[in-house]
Amino acid sequence: MNEKLSFTTLCYIENDDSYLMLHRVARENDINRDKWLGVGGHFEKGESPDECVLREVYEETGLILTSYRLRGIITFVSDEQDAEYMFLYTADRFEGTMNTWCDEGILEWYKKSRIKELNLWEGDRIFFKLLGEREDVFTLKLVYEGDILKKAVLGSDEMELFDIVDESGEPTGKIRERSLVHAYGDLHRTAHIWIVNKTDNGKYKVLLQKRSKDKDSYPGNYDISSAGHIKAGYSYDESAIRELQEELGIEAKVTELKRVGLSRIKCKSVFYGKDFIDNEVSMVYIYDKMVDESKLVLQASEVESVKWIDYEECLSELKNGKKGYCVRMEEFLMIGRYLGIVD
Repeated sequence: MNEKLSFTTLCYIENDDSYLMLHRVARENDINRDKWLGVGGHFEKGESPDECVLREVYEETGLILTSYRLRGIITFVSDEQDAEYMFLYTADRFEGTMNTWCDEGILEWYKKSRIKELNLWEGDRIFFKLLGEREDVFTLKLVYEGDILKKAVLGSDEMELFDIVDESGEPTGKIRERSLVHAYGDLHRTAHIWIVNKTDNGKYKVLLQKRSKDKDSYPGNYDISSAGHIKAGYSYDESAIRELQEELGIEAKVTELKRVGLSRIKCKSVFYGKDFIDNEVSMVYIYDKMVDESKLVLQASEVESVKWIDYEECLSELKNGKKGYCVRMEEFLMIGRYLGIVD
């Protein structure tokens, strides 16, 4: 293997509710130019990770760390530079007089609650989240094309990445990890597929899924027949077909999906003690091929069960505020208007 490997350390020094951040503005050809990072740098020959982080922190800040610990090992893969293995630390005690400037840029304390406002690498946002949630040492792999995050793998599990979009649903070029999208309230895309069958008496029934009790939002509630987020780089149609197959075992064709239109959603809730902001542009579909619910293959992690319900009966329950639904009235009326049930 001819590729050169790089080994570095990075440390976030804590003081009360703040981190010491380095604004990288000193060097014109710095790949981190204008980004905000912690402090650290490359290993010198023969150094251990601890020796490297202690030396780099002192050289850049003038501080001597007296309490620090390894928090993560990050693998960086990029189309513009050699692969890098970074040892991520935090420190909560130190001594000495801090510099305000080093040969990399400006040093400044920033409140943890405001870190998200800074110009950060998207992968850095992920490990800030992990630092706040985990006490164990984690491993994270981040793959970039230029400055765009294309893949993130936590341990052996690939994380979901979404395109951040404009009001028309067009990608802006920014890509962000799923939980951060919902924490920040970023506008992103979803596909909503309503399975509707006509009954013998000429009325319509809709298939509702009961969300798994382990879902990160609205656990145990009745919801759209099938729905899901659009992963970065994918289209509405591709995602709609995938969601039907994954959640219900339905092998549909794009030509069998009828586009009802775009639905705009913005609301804020709290689940498991955390803010959850739905800020979505959703493409709404109808799938009206006959479906036998007994033959569906339910994705256990997503769907607990399904049920058919008469459209007008469900509409009445939604209007009366019956609990146990997470169906938006505006979207349900879109379906009714498309079918000619409501004006």
